[in-house]
Amino acid sequence: MKKRILSALLAGSMALGLAACGSSSTGSTTAAAPAETKAAESAASGDAAESTTAAANTTAGDWQPSGPISLVLPAGAGGDTDLSARIFAQYAKEATGVDFVVVNASGASGSVAANQVLSAANDGQTVLYGHNLVNVANVAGITDYDYTAFTLGPTFAKNDAQGLYVNPDKYKDLNEFIEAAKANPGQLKACTEVGAYTYYELLKFEQVAGIDLDLVDVGSNSDKVTAMLSGQVDMMPGAFVNTKDYLDAGQFVCVGIPTEERSALMPDVPTLKEQGIDIVYPDLDYSFYFPAGTDDAVIAWFENTTKAVTENEKCQEDLKNMEINPYYLSAADSVENDKNYLATFKEIAESVEK
Repeated sequence: MKKRILSALLAGSMALGLAACGSSSTGSTTAAAPAETKAAESAASGDAAESTTAAANTTAGDWQPSGPISLVLPAGAGGDTDLSARIFAQYAKEATGVDFVVVNASGASGSVAANQVLSAANDGQTVLYGHNLVNVANVAGITDYDYTAFTLGPTFAKNDAQGLYVNPDKYKDLNEFIEAAKANPGQLKACTEVGAYTYYELLKFEQVAGIDLDLVDVGSNSDKVTAMLSGQVDMMPGAFVNTKDYLDAGQFVCVGIPTEERSALMPDVPTLKEQGIDIVYPDLDYSFYFPAGTDDAVIAWFENTTKAVTENEKCQEDLKNMEINPYYLSAADSVENDKNYLATFKEIAESVEK
């Protein structure tokens, strides 16, 4: 891996205008389904909730939760991981009658949350929720474990790989940004979280584009948005759910997406490949990771609950309003999916070491 000392920013001190667009970078424990999500603004009808509950519990097996279930997130409030978790929490409660509490535990490239779950009892009451985090942290050398240290549960949702955003007052397109980076090697700043998902995306982008950026470790998605709004960085990788308001306001422009085909969310934005930057980066698949040794009956209960939730039309609508796609995978398919993602991140890391 390309070794570097990343610049440091105290993103928490940049409280400037995020409130106007409803973003937050707090890392506190919070109850499920807050006002930020459109999911919280709607309530399923009694008949629909009763039907979903029956579907969730028909084949759930002998296990039942003994109390509220903690969904531990490797992210602060307001980002794509947080928003999708809160939508799940709302509809899972409707389906089962069980309370799901979102616990924001950002830090150390997801390892704070991962370690919290690894050390928890394997009784089904504490579960890690996120995308790719344990695999990327392992490849980066931040942790000595990957997805195999957990018992995997199902997958709930999917998002496109994160696009690259710049300030349109500085750069009108990707080519202009790359030209500026080549003219000022090591001077243009791009924000990330070292050892996390966007870190390898930016390292690969640097390599293929033939540029050298100053990678700034600012933290989670909401912190990246803050860094961009403050003008302290020149580029930000981000999910569409976190950037839509700023795109609409003309504060951000997406200059490319590292996907095979154009995103349905931003069909006018060309892929990086279309612009001569041959990068296709892994999507964001939001899955559940349980402490090792979690009983099969617990996993079966979560599979049935997750499947019922993703089939709920109101949940589907709320996810899509957040620009996130419902996407169910069984626990077995999630294991295979993580296996493939781990291999992909290893290939990316090896390629940027050369």
